Amino acid sequence: MFLSTYENKLDKKGRVSVPASFRSYLSNLGYNGVICYPSFNNQCIESWSQDRIEKISNAIDSLNPFEEKKDYFATSILSESINLQFDSEGRMLLTSKLLKHAKIKNRILFVGQGKNFPNLGTSSF
Repeated sequence: MFLSTYENKLDKKGRVSVPASFRSYLSNLGYNGVICYPSFNNQCIESWSQDRIEKISNAIDSLNPFEEKKDYFATSILSESINLQFDSEGRMLLTSKLLKHAKIKNRILFVGQGKNFPNLGTSSF
């Protein structure tokens, strides 16, 4: 589970160190990365484990194939998702599209919310 809040600095290449407790949780699930997508509810990047995004995909698949909301959910989440792997130092490289969406310039706030963690830009320094 993703718990607590952490603030880390974004380097010049767009990499950020993911909190050790978050990486440990993901590692215990068998993952060395996260699925990220631009939130459509907030100005942030949503980050989820692979199994969580698979559950969302299954839920989308269970919707009536002729309902408009099925396409909306699939397009809003799945088409915008990207699999980001951690490097040997526990960092992930964020795309310019994700950074722009969340208006992240130099610092990122990792907010643990149980099954996911939004990444928000901060101006704390």
